Amino acid sequence: MLFVPMAVFEHTRVSDPKRYLWLLGLIAPACALFPSQLVALSGLPVFWWIGPIIVFVAIPLLDLTIGRDGSNPLDEDYEALSDDRYYRWCTYLFLPIQFISLVIAGYFWAGSELSVLDKLGLAVTMGVVSGIGINAAHELGHRSEHLERRLAKIALAQSGYGHFFVEHNRGHHVRVATPEDPASARFGERLWEFLPRSAFGGLRSAVALERERLARKGKRWWCRDNQILQAWSMSLVLFATMTAVFGPAIIPYLLLQAVIGAGLLETVNYIEHYGLLRSRRPDGTYARCSPRDSWNSDHLVTNVFLFHLQRHSDHHANPSRRYQTLRSCEQAPQLPAGYATMVVLAAVPPLWRAVMDKRVLAHYGGDLSLVNSKRG
Repeated sequence: MLFVPMAVFEHTRVSDPKRYLWLLGLIAPACALFPSQLVALSGLPVFWWIGPIIVFVAIPLLDLTIGRDGSNPLDEDYEALSDDRYYRWCTYLFLPIQFISLVIAGYFWAGSELSVLDKLGLAVTMGVVSGIGINAAHELGHRSEHLERRLAKIALAQSGYGHFFVEHNRGHHVRVATPEDPASARFGERLWEFLPRSAFGGLRSAVALERERLARKGKRWWCRDNQILQAWSMSLVLFATMTAVFGPAIIPYLLLQAVIGAGLLETVNYIEHYGLLRSRRPDGTYARCSPRDSWNSDHLVTNVFLFHLQRHSDHHANPSRRYQTLRSCEQAPQLPAGYATMVVLAAVPPLWRAVMDKRVLAHYGGDLSLVNSKRG
């Protein structure tokens, strides 16, 4: 049983109006804890699909109703807010709930009580959990503490996307908003073109980066220090254990939820930097990443649900900042809606381009030469 010291729930001297709202971020991994009870109480099998219902229906409606939050922490509160361990526990607790939910899902996938359609709904729900689990890993993986970096790899096990730990920190953050970054979408590029380019490009980049790191230390690829193999081995152990416990019948559903989780991550990547290009210095090198190089959103509900991921402009400009300290930047380009809504728009390329292309051009004063285009 996970023990949570009560001290982490005590108030610090910093007044944070969103302090207890961050616990709502744990709704995502809990998605698979309640469908069976909701179906039993209501008689409606639609609740096996509760993950996409919450993320792509309920949250966009709440974003529309509640609106934006432009509040920023005060500079004098930054250190105390960053050191407050309450916010760390909000991310730590994601993991046990995530894996308890996966075990419950495995039980239902292996049984004969559900129809194939209901099992598919549960797999999609777990795919949403898996994708948002990558977001929890994203927050943990940026930290310098060994515990949090280990937890990041564990959180990635469900999606089988362990190489993200290497590529995001050492690849994406270095090349973001340039044609060299596979995770930065180009102007006019459709989501369905971007997904394979980013997924396979990110994998190749991660392998190359880790191979170079090991070579500098005089080590070969097949060694215990290989961070990609460490993360992938956790996925292998998790999937093998689930299969051993529940039988091979769950394998298609395990794989489906992993693919959906990875696809959700890459769709968010598509949204975060679409069409944006860092400026160049006189010597031709790219300038340091600034808040202008990432799309930002201050829609409150999605921000709480995703641990401030939508304050992506400040995150890239200051990657060491913890999620509770991220700021809204005036110079950052603003999305018209939260990520949950933008994911739906991205899935329909003509609609996406009608909404976003004019915003990219407006950001650069109509100058196409400043845009990260498909011509690179």
